[in-house]
Amino acid sequence: MTQKIALITGASRGLGAALAEALAPTHHIVAVARTTGALEELDDRIKALGGSATLAPMDITQPAAMATLCRGIHDRWGQLDLWLHTAIHAAPLSPAPSVGEKDWAKSIAVNATAPSILIPYVAPLLGRSGQAVFFDDPRAGEKFFGTYGASKAAQMALARSWQSETVKTGPVVKILQPQPMPTALRARFFPGEDRAPLADIHAEAARLLRDIQG
Repeated sequence: MTQKIALITGASRGLGAALAEALAPTHHIVAVARTTGALEELDDRIKALGGSATLAPMDITQPAAMATLCRGIHDRWGQLDLWLHTAIHAAPLSPAPSVGEKDWAKSIAVNATAPSILIPYVAPLLGRSGQAVFFDDPRAGEKFFGTYGASKAAQMALARSWQSETVKTGPVVKILQPQPMPTALRARFFPGEDRAPLADIHAEAARLLRDIQG
């Protein structure tokens, strides 16, 4: 296959799905998410755009599954051109003294530990010339965002360290900040919000893609 390969973790909905559709004309998409049905719907949309995808219904918090995924990518294609990490867990908002143990553990597992597992597996596939892209949502320190903000900040700290370490050696690591969009994640944080002023998710995916490919 001469077509470029893009791995998208968290591809079943929201920004991940929109980016998959935006990349479909130029990349074969390896779409990772837990929800098989949503991945199949994404596959239908990608095919309608003339693209192709490999669906990987997996849990990114399972190290063995991520090892299998990346070994499969290596055996089939030998490399990756692009990795977009959009997977995120949005714990319910709560005051810091009321943070739930299960919510904290799941947030750390998905938002911080999973990227720390994936980076060592994905980095060799990207080599010197590939790109890894993370998406920031700076909520750390905001009231009621303790669990989400802390776990997301941990992810960004890891991504920024990797970014600094690879300036001369590659791969290129980018950190982008999307504009507010009417996603299910945002609806959990801001129920009842007027969604009209929010950025269209497909237009935002196209804008971010210009930054990625620029």
